[in-house]
Amino acid sequence: MNATRTPSATPARAPRGSARAALIAAAHATVRKQGYAATSVDEICTTAGVTKGAFFHHFESKEALAVAAAEGWTERARPMFELAPHNRLDDPLDRLLGHIDFRLSMLDGPTEDYTCFVGTMVQEAYATSDRIRAACEASINAYCEALAPDIQAAMDVYGVPEGVTAIGLAQHVQSVLQGAFVLAKTTNDPAIARGTVTHLKRYVRMLFGRN
Repeated sequence: MNATRTPSATPARAPRGSARAALIAAAHATVRKQGYAATSVDEICTTAGVTKGAFFHHFESKEALAVAAAEGWTERARPMFELAPHNRLDDPLDRLLGHIDFRLSMLDGPTEDYTCFVGTMVQEAYATSDRIRAACEASINAYCEALAPDIQAAMDVYGVPEGVTAIGLAQHVQSVLQGAFVLAKTTNDPAIARGTVTHLKRYVRMLFGRN
């Protein structure tokens, strides 16, 4: 997104058939940068390069776009995580630690480039839109459910303290990442987020007895 573009600028039309995808991508970009409430339909249309008529052809409201964008966020992230090199490692604990390293490597550049769309949006909309809250919950749960099999496999090999579950640890990983994004926003610097995720990696290594 060009930060100097004004809302009154006439957008270039998106190719036929691509308007819906362009609107979802624009929602991802603008909400990550400035939040859900501060992002208008007009701004999303300008960023996407589509008309307002095209917006309402695909979505009945900003809320409807937000729900679709939350679903699209899951699909956008899935291949990136599934194709990462650490997934080819034989040891499930190495895969889990590799996943954390992979997330650590992403914490660089402007805050809006690495923060989570659904995590950003649900902080604002959870009390005002149950549809958005549920869509964000589904996206975050999908991440946890994708991570849980490697955690369970590592538990089967190495064991963990009583009471630790695969899905519970996956949710902890997600919680640390979301918290790291919030901390990074407070300083406008990813350094504090990198430190937090590094502590997460230390915790996981200790949990599985790999000091």
